[in-house]
This record gives sequence, structure tokens and C-alpha cells, in this order.
Amino acid sequence: MKVTKAQVEANRAHIVETACTLFRERGYDGVGVAELMATAGLTHGGFYRHFASKAELMAEAAACGMAKTKSLMDGVDMAEFIGHYLSREHRDDRSGGCTLAALSGDAARQPDAIKATFATGLENMLADLLNAGGQSSEEAQRHARARVIDSVAHALGALVLSRACPDDSPLADEILEVCRTALLKPRISTTTTN
Repeated sequence: MKVTKAQVEANRAHIVETACTLFRERGYDGVGVAELMATAGLTHGGFYRHFASKAELMAEAAACGMAKTKSLMDGVDMAEFIGHYLSREHRDDRSGGCTLAALSGDAARQPDAIKATFATGLENMLADLLNAGGQSSEEAQRHARARVIDSVAHALGALVLSRACPDDSPLADEILEVCRTALLKPRISTTTTN
């Protein structure tokens, strides 16, 4: 039975979705092609009809995960972002949570194409958070971007550290709470007047 072009495209999209979930849950090295294809309900041999390499799939799966995160951030301001990002619910959703938190460490050891996907995803996240702030002057935009980068890096680091602790560890929750409180506290200007 011949497979239609539409079915081939649907199969490829399903493989990418499956990989997106599995990679976030277990990392790039924690998932082999055979297991990935079996989880997707397809044969191992079919993988190379869709992708030239596992690295190609890794980049597409990362882009898929970043797009999912971006869709959840539509119209979300920094306080809403921090509140959700540093929640126990997000922390425990390894397979469905933020691709940056799940795979940045892995991506750092991957080819430039995968790193570029992560950089694009991060830029999109920053742009969404900056658009919610609506800064006007160039100086205000630079300052706002620096604050957003600081906040995202702080939140991402907190999530990674919390996930590194045992699930029932009081420290895991403490990290989220301390960092969420620090990020949501109004910031005091560090400049002084004489």
C-alpha cells in the first residue's frame, strides 16, 4: 500500500512531536532512534526516510518545543511568566515544560544548527516578554532587554537547580520560592544621586 504525501508529512510531524516530548524528558543522549520510532508507533527503518540524521530531528524537535513555549507566552507579562515558570507544576512537567530548561545543557554540546535553534527560541522568548513591557526609547529598550535577560536566566537557572534535586526534596521547592520571590520583588535602582 502506497503512503500518500499527506501521510508522510503527518508521520514526520508526529515523529517531531514525539521527539520533542522524549528529548525534554530524558535529554538528547537518553533517547535512541529505535526507541523514538517505536514510541511514535513507526518502524525504526523509516526514520531515515524522514531525517538525514538524529541531529536534524533534534533541531526540529527543539524548534517545536520553543514554538509551544512561545504560544503559551502570548500576552503574558513578566510577573505571569515568573509565576508559572517557577511553579512546582512546571518544574514537575519535564516532558512538557520549557525546552530551554530541559535541554540547554545538552544543546551546548551539539552542532551549531541546534545551538542556533536555541538562540532563535530564546530571542523569541525575550521579544515576547519585551513586547509585553512596551518600552519606547532606545535606552529604555536596552535597559528593559537587560532586565528581561537577567530575569529569564535567573528563572531558568532556578528551574534547572530545582529539577536537579530529588522530587520530594524541600530544597527543590525552596529554590523555586526564593527565586520567584526575588524576581517578583520590585527592583530598587542601583544608581545614586549626590
